[in-house]
Amino acid sequence: MKKSFQYIALLGVLAIAPTYHAQIKGEKLVLERTREPEVKKIEKKKTSVAAEKNYPPKEKAKDSLHYTITNIPLVSDFKTSTIQGEDISPKFQNNYMRNYFQIGYGNYGKFLADANISRKIQEDIEVGVDVHHLSTNGLKKEYSWDSKQQTTEANIYLNQYGSLGKLNIDAGFAHHLYNYYGNYQPMITQQGNNDLKQTYTQFGVNAYYDFYENNYLNNARLITQFTKDYFGANENFVDLSVNLSKHHLEINTAENISLNVDLGIGLKNQSTSFDILKKNESQHFEVDAQPAVTFFKDKHYLKIGSQFSILNSKYTALATAKDKINKTYWFPTAEIMIAAKDEANFYAGVDGGLKLNTYNRLFHENPYLISDLSLKPTQTKYHIYFGIKGDVNENFKYNLSGGFSKLKDMLFYQANPLIDHAIAANRNAYDYLNSFGVTYDNGTLSEVKLSAEYFADQNLNFFGELHYMSYDLDRLQKAYYQPVLQATLGTNYKMLNDKLKLGFKAIMVGDRKTNAFEVSSVSTPATDYVLTEVVERKVGGYVDLNLNAEYKLHKNISIMVSGNNLTGKSYENYLGYKVLGAQVLGGLKFVF
Repeated sequence: MKKSFQYIALLGVLAIAPTYHAQIKGEKLVLERTREPEVKKIEKKKTSVAAEKNYPPKEKAKDSLHYTITNIPLVSDFKTSTIQGEDISPKFQNNYMRNYFQIGYGNYGKFLADANISRKIQEDIEVGVDVHHLSTNGLKKEYSWDSKQQTTEANIYLNQYGSLGKLNIDAGFAHHLYNYYGNYQPMITQQGNNDLKQTYTQFGVNAYYDFYENNYLNNARLITQFTKDYFGANENFVDLSVNLSKHHLEINTAENISLNVDLGIGLKNQSTSFDILKKNESQHFEVDAQPAVTFFKDKHYLKIGSQFSILNSKYTALATAKDKINKTYWFPTAEIMIAAKDEANFYAGVDGGLKLNTYNRLFHENPYLISDLSLKPTQTKYHIYFGIKGDVNENFKYNLSGGFSKLKDMLFYQANPLIDHAIAANRNAYDYLNSFGVTYDNGTLSEVKLSAEYFADQNLNFFGELHYMSYDLDRLQKAYYQPVLQATLGTNYKMLNDKLKLGFKAIMVGDRKTNAFEVSSVSTPATDYVLTEVVERKVGGYVDLNLNAEYKLHKNISIMVSGNNLTGKSYENYLGYKVLGAQVLGGLKFVF
């Protein structure tokens, strides 16, 4: 009976694939997405330390130690709990592959090379290297301009298990090469400039030490990022944080009431400079402290705290005097959890804070930004949220929440006009109505989120996410490039004693709004373009389908194939930038 159900479920997954019309969110010519959609989820070895306290290994554990497990992110890493006695619960384990090499090739000249190699140099020290390369020839039939892209990433890392805690250090390099190929106004044609290239290079060193026992010093983290692009932009970012804590303080043993005391201290420094046009420069230095106390009774808890931030900002631009801003912020922090039972846990809370908008982060969201931005931090004055989550019969997990936020200087992407209006101009790569800038606005955001995952048995699981967002802004009519509704549905299936693995994922994104420019020429002979801004233009939504499969030919060799954007619809993530059509990539994986 169980076997029959598995085969019926598999046929159902394959049958619904042709019924959708889609493309992958964040595709941006494929290269701007995370790695998983490119090939079968590669099951990489995590190079960062998992946020959990259920280590060290058994030989290092002591009866006096107390460990707590951080809430596992829904959908991606959820594992059902075990049952005492005979364990009949599903066993979906994320065993990240180490010591493997994977290579693949597909249409659009899509080439993938991927590897992870690690080894123990001592019993408690592990070192490794992680390399990823992906390239594509782009949309040669859609654009006369070059639209090829490639990205190359390399990381080396070290994990060391000491007597007091775990140390993780990794150093990474990434290089992205692509072109400003989009243009939504055919009147603006290329005139004598074949160089539409943009490159983006990043180097970073991260270190994280996590103590086994939360006894005064919990953990410490260092994040560094150094970024440079083709047009001379430079950005340096450093984030240093230390968490002090004293956990499991017994208040009333008879009532099972305990107390956690935490204090987070952080330093952030961001320095960004651009070398073209207005030559914007910005510097931000932030110091914050986050004290909190948490009361526990059984599975119920109440957390009360605050966040204090001091921000020093400096702005300058060409022919503009330097602007200095020093300000102190206070944000409330509180959360309550009423764990009625495993199937239904009610929670509510309030928080807030500052988010530094780095050029590095914005590039990964929209790589077609002009290399001259005024970067301001976004302030969440307060964020009120509430929800319910639970685990039903150890095979269905869900989380339903709603929230309301008051924000200042929310960042949105907007289309840039022509910088040079002359028809005969020898244009720069970013001056064909093909680049984006940033704009800021104040307002409110209302959200509803639903995430769920269901394990039918040990070989089959289903997952889904739904996110609704509604903005009310002071200046903009619409929140540019922010959909009201987006959703994800998918399933994973294993059969033939795990030799064959199948996956399906559908991503749905609603319509978005942006500004745009209508172009005309009025003089005879025409010497200049006249631009009229349209403040609200529709960028169509989409539904995207993805299928992947991997079959183990031998214990060390597997073949894999993935299909993305299977309906072949070339929608636009950003106005003027069509993404690839239907893509099929196949290859081999070698495990050693």
